[in-house]
Amino acid sequence: MNDPHGLAFYVPGTFLALILGTRIPALWRHPQDRLLRSVCVLLTTSIGVFFSCAVPTMAAVNRLTGVPNAAAPIVYSLLTAFSGANILLIIHWSRGPDEADRAARWARRCTAVTAAVIVAVNVLFLLGDTPVERLTDLDTYYASTPFIREMILLYLLAHTTAGVIGSFLCARWAREVHGGLKAGLALITLGYLLNLSYDVLKFSAVGARWAHRDWDQLSTRYAAALASLSALVAGLGFVLPLLSQRLAAYWDMWRRFYQLRPLWRELREAMHRSIDLAAGPCTSIEIRVTQLESDIHDGILAVSPHLDARQRERALEEARRSSRSADDVVAIADAAALAHAVVVWGRERPADQDTGQAGPAGPAGLPGPFRQNHRSVLTLPDHPAGLVRMSRALSSDVVKSFRDAAALEDSRR
Repeated sequence: MNDPHGLAFYVPGTFLALILGTRIPALWRHPQDRLLRSVCVLLTTSIGVFFSCAVPTMAAVNRLTGVPNAAAPIVYSLLTAFSGANILLIIHWSRGPDEADRAARWARRCTAVTAAVIVAVNVLFLLGDTPVERLTDLDTYYASTPFIREMILLYLLAHTTAGVIGSFLCARWAREVHGGLKAGLALITLGYLLNLSYDVLKFSAVGARWAHRDWDQLSTRYAAALASLSALVAGLGFVLPLLSQRLAAYWDMWRRFYQLRPLWRELREAMHRSIDLAAGPCTSIEIRVTQLESDIHDGILAVSPHLDARQRERALEEARRSSRSADDVVAIADAAALAHAVVVWGRERPADQDTGQAGPAGPAGLPGPFRQNHRSVLTLPDHPAGLVRMSRALSSDVVKSFRDAAALEDSRR
């Protein structure tokens, strides 16, 4: 691609540099993470490829070194390193902790082969002769020049081999996973296939030169465009699993927060302290959920002296009649016992707890046996998923009947 300003290379290179910037903090915190190191190496080499392939960069390197086409072995070395980094990443990414030693062995072999090819590329350039500077068509211009011809074929073969292996590994692995990782692997595989198309065009242009034909446009225009596109597609493929994982975790936390709100409201008056559910936008969802669960546990401790095992057994029998799952039956029984205890607590709490703050008889002041009472009656509060099930169960007819019965008993007193 005849791009004197290098935008076709600088733009995707900058895009990949931004992606790399998002991974550097994690690498700083976990320098021994092989997978993370492989990702950063791949991104670094790909950035190097794009910036070194830009016409202004190549012209500057040639000018600074005083050697015509000195940029060529640098570009080919970075392309080879990029090809090896692709395989390294797939090796570490697709292997679990149990296969770490095997992955390390394959990684060492891949690194050794990549280093050997890079050395060979540079040696062949030194043995060859490239007196005329070619910034966009060196592959075809020197396609028949001794040693330079071999250098070109060597880097193209290395690039093609990496593309074939990477495509095969990603496609095979994609059949075993789901969700964002599967979509990311599909994009990476597409990126590899685009890279293979780049190799086909390059080989075609070089072969045409051997046949005394001019197909240089395949190399200088279309192959370069495919290289840029493949980098963008593969870059998105590497980012997508990370983004989807974060979004899924974020969505799960918010869903958990809203699922716990009915239980929080049920225990609001009995809580040792209260949080503002309408917290500012700077409060992370993780902190909100932690505060919510902490307050719920405080509320359960406050009403624990009034938990009645007989009430829970009655609720358990009624819940079983509705033919629900075992988890739902337990959740309804716990929720019914808790709702009954909240009403009793509200009737018998001391006057100094009317404001909702814990007084001397609050959770901190409960005797040891009373503090453990909820563990002997309820089965779910010690598990986050159990709290969510109990919160959902508060809307059950069984729970409502136990709450109404406790309120009716209170009104008769």
